[in-house]
Amino acid sequence: MNIFEKANLYIPGGVNSPVRAFKSVGLEPIFIEKADSAYIYDINGKEYIDYICSWGPMILGHNNKSIREAVIKACENGLSYGAATKLEVDIAEFICENVEAVDKIRMVNSGTEAVMSAIRLARGYTGKDKIIKFDGCYHGHSDSMLIKAGSGLMTDGMPDSSGVAKNCAKDTISLPYNDIKSLEKAFDTYKGEIACVILEPVAANMGVVLPKEDYLQSLRKLCDENNTLLIFDEVITGFRLSFGGASEYFGIKPDLVTYGKIIGAGMPVGAYGGKKEIMDMIAPNGPVYQAGTLSGNPIAMTAGLTQLKILKENKEIYENINNMSKYMFENIKEILKRKNLDYTVNYIGSLGNIFFTNETIYNYEQAKKSDVNKYSIYFKNMLEKGVYIAPSQFEAMFISNAHSKEIVDKTLDIIENSL
Repeated sequence: MNIFEKANLYIPGGVNSPVRAFKSVGLEPIFIEKADSAYIYDINGKEYIDYICSWGPMILGHNNKSIREAVIKACENGLSYGAATKLEVDIAEFICENVEAVDKIRMVNSGTEAVMSAIRLARGYTGKDKIIKFDGCYHGHSDSMLIKAGSGLMTDGMPDSSGVAKNCAKDTISLPYNDIKSLEKAFDTYKGEIACVILEPVAANMGVVLPKEDYLQSLRKLCDENNTLLIFDEVITGFRLSFGGASEYFGIKPDLVTYGKIIGAGMPVGAYGGKKEIMDMIAPNGPVYQAGTLSGNPIAMTAGLTQLKILKENKEIYENINNMSKYMFENIKEILKRKNLDYTVNYIGSLGNIFFTNETIYNYEQAKKSDVNKYSIYFKNMLEKGVYIAPSQFEAMFISNAHSKEIVDKTLDIIENSL
């Protein structure tokens, strides 16, 4: 019996998150034992160059020495208290002092929890019920967000998951990404009813899809005109596109922003923050209830604050990873050109991907035209040759500060052979 067969005896599907199952690429998942720098190692000792980076947060690379030492030291004081700590205050102060979009912040335990809480807060603050999201943008697995979410099953007007009540879905309006006219129409149709608009400012769960020019500015303007909150889901882009995330990168200030594991250096952490007058609606200050026994866990706070300080004090990291990303994806374009493969490459900052289609990708409907069977073959070739990328056409590749030119050049050779 192999490890996956054993896992299936005790864990549904043999995995604790469906994206790990490798089902869409027709393989059994690999099981990882350790990681270091730009590499991960499976339980059989095989080495892979890692472009998943724990789905983004390992921006410094795996097993960073400064973070590891800080965490070991923090563990000597205990793992969890279920009580307030100075560490929570320190990281909150650091984020609020350095990110323009955040006046106050509340720590939670995952990106899903952050989004769920931010939406409840938006409804409580505005007194409205309806929310707008965009097809292909993934905001975690809370009930109201599983509507046309990422690479999930598209069923018109229905939630994408069994077990989600229709009443949860009825107040969620899902529109085409990058289509400002559809948003204008929704505001006209549901005048005075929309509590918030939430989106990934750069979509990264239908592959990497960039916002069109002026799209985010138009979103901000429409939300202001309709007394609707704008929420940026920066679980992927936060502290990655720039230290201030997509908000700083594009110069757009949302009312609320949600973060994921990058503020915990990959540990299970999330947060939501924003304008003071909105955040002060949260209990115990206000009537919007949200709680979490393990929120602000001291070990996670130590890891996160250590990573954020490194990023803040070494701004050249962003220049390095962005340049390395540009080098990689521009060279992938050249490889495709040499091989007469008419595929599409999207990238921004240190994240990007190849779409196995010749479509220009601005929304989920276009992304869905990708040839997932060809991607599956490509994935198998890459994995066999020692490069670990997402086991799905509709996910991003991430560059970390540990990905040197030598590593990227080796990867490009493997990509050329795999294609």
